[in-house]
Amino acid sequence: MGGQAAVVPEVDIVQAMSLFPTPVVRARLPDAVALNAELTAQIDARIAGYPSVAKSNLGGWQSDDDFPAWGGAPARRLVAAVCALADRVTVLVEDGALVRRGVPWRVNAWVNVNGAGDANDMHAHPGAYWSCVYYVAADDLGAAAGGELEFHDPRGTMPTMYAPQLKAAFEGCVTAGLWERLQPATGELILFPSWLLHAVRPYHGPARRISIAFNLCL
Repeated sequence: MGGQAAVVPEVDIVQAMSLFPTPVVRARLPDAVALNAELTAQIDARIAGYPSVAKSNLGGWQSDDDFPAWGGAPARRLVAAVCALADRVTVLVEDGALVRRGVPWRVNAWVNVNGAGDANDMHAHPGAYWSCVYYVAADDLGAAAGGELEFHDPRGTMPTMYAPQLKAAFEGCVTAGLWERLQPATGELILFPSWLLHAVRPYHGPARRISIAFNLCL
């Protein structure tokens, strides 16, 4: 009897929960070609008359955060699309209930134009609830172009401090304590919480990469 292996009872998993997740939403604008051409014309006109500001950008050209004021009709259409996307993934707490309705977002936005070797340093966007990036021109060359949008685990290195070789067997947990990198595409919107630390990896494509960043606040 003593030499027999113990019988391990099978455990029924009743529920596997993902508590306190960090939402990141990827969306596409349909028929974005015409809009992107209009946005590019507005941006090129701005570049011709205004020098770059110095914020998170490491090289390249970055506008001030008043893009909605000078971007004209295409900027207004894009702002409306970003706000509509945010409304789809936001609920309000009213009298103890969760209510879905439009939020009176206040929006500021700015343009990033990166060439070969340009990047954006790690940062967050204090004072806002959602942030979003829209890609006017992402070159669509895939991983070879670099320039990925990099998100850092908001818990820092804590999940890797004890035994970094152990990973929870749940979606999104393999990179706990590290980072996730998203390769963008032209016409894509990426929406994320403004407190989430993020950066843009050095870009290596042959054409300009043009993106517009948004902050949505109350």
